[in-house]
Amino acid sequence: MVEDDADLADVVALGLRNESYAVDHAATRAAAEELLVATTYDVACLDLGLPDGDGLELLRRLGGDSVLRRPRRTLVLTARDAVDDRVAGLDAGADDYLVKPFHFAELVARLRALGRRADEAGSTLRVGELGLDQAAHRAWRGDAELRLTAREFSLLRYFMHHPGEVLSAEDLLDHVWDVNADPFTTSVRVILSRLRRKLGQPPLIETVTGAGYRLRAAP
Repeated sequence: MVEDDADLADVVALGLRNESYAVDHAATRAAAEELLVATTYDVACLDLGLPDGDGLELLRRLGGDSVLRRPRRTLVLTARDAVDDRVAGLDAGADDYLVKPFHFAELVARLRALGRRADEAGSTLRVGELGLDQAAHRAWRGDAELRLTAREFSLLRYFMHHPGEVLSAEDLLDHVWDVNADPFTTSVRVILSRLRRKLGQPPLIETVTGAGYRLRAAP
C-alpha cells in the first residue's frame, strides 16, 4: 500500500491484516520503489498524490522498468474522481480504480475480485478435500470445518493458490508476513506446524528437504 496519509494507512493496513492480508506500507514514491525492487506483490494499492512525485508516473514506470517488480495487480486508491483521472489511471496500467472516501468493505471486495481475476478462480478455492472460502473466511477438510487463526488462514490460502509447488520459507515470508518480519524468525515453522496439526491426518503439507514445503495436489 502506497499512501502518504499516515492515519488512513494505519486504519486500512490494520483492517486488511484482520482480513488475513500481509501488508507493507510506503508513504512516498521513493519508499515504494525500494519495496518494489525486492518483492513481487500480489496487489498494489496506489495513491496518486504522493509528496515526492505523482503515483501515476510510478504506475507507468512499473510497465517498463526491469528494476522494479511489477505487482500482479494494481488498484489505484485516490481522491481524484474526475473521469479523465480514472481513464488516465486505467490507461497507465491499473487494474481497478477506487475513489476516496470509500467503504472498507468495498475495498476488500475489490481485492478479492482482483485475486479471482489473477487466479481464474471464484471466491472458494478447492484442492482435493480442502476447501477455503475467501469471502466468508472459512476453511474445511472434507466435512470438518477448520478453526484457523488469521495467519494460519492466510498461509493455507497461499498454499492453495500454489498446489503441488515447492514454496520456500522466503516465499511464505514474502506473501503471508509483512516487510517487518524477521527473515531468521522461527515464525514460519511454528505457524506451519500448527496449521499441519489442524489439517489432520494424513498430512497434506510435506517438507521438501533443502527446498521448502509443498501442498499435495490431490486429484
